[in-house]
Amino acid sequence: MQRLPSRLDGPVLLEPDVRGDARGFFCESYRANVWAQHGVGDTFVQDNHSRSGRGVVRGIHFSIGEGQAKLVRCARGRIWDVVVDIRRDSPTYGQWEGFELDDEALRQLYVPVGFGHGFVVLSEIADVVYKCSTYYDAGVERGFRFDDPAVGITWPQGPELLVSERDRNAPLLAEIASDLAH
Repeated sequence: MQRLPSRLDGPVLLEPDVRGDARGFFCESYRANVWAQHGVGDTFVQDNHSRSGRGVVRGIHFSIGEGQAKLVRCARGRIWDVVVDIRRDSPTYGQWEGFELDDEALRQLYVPVGFGHGFVVLSEIADVVYKCSTYYDAGVERGFRFDDPAVGITWPQGPELLVSERDRNAPLLAEIASDLAH
């Protein structure tokens, strides 16, 4: 397992040891003590799995209150995964960073509390699996627009973006700033 560089303070990009041969591969996808050594010390209580087609955008999502950390990986296909710093007192508030996650390198992205998260599918199909530090609660789930011009996420060129009505009509980050933790 190795930790790869990231620009923002908080998110952690991890690359596991993948052992493969003619039969396929083996990868240890989660081991709490090793992940903790690399800065991922949360206790995860829920696993989620989404399947999406090329160009589907999910996000930018986060939870208010105690928040929710995630450990994200792409188990099938390829995605562009994005985190946005939404900690109001952070020197990098409103800044984003993107990482390619796929089913070959099997990198995982730790998204700590205080960061919004979203992704776009680059392959025909992608299965994204992620661990969550809190149980899903619709009452604390929030989001802001994936194309918020003040945040300025550069989504990959290529497929037409397919965005849910909820995500397309989400507020701008500035419109919800008062709901965010310091």
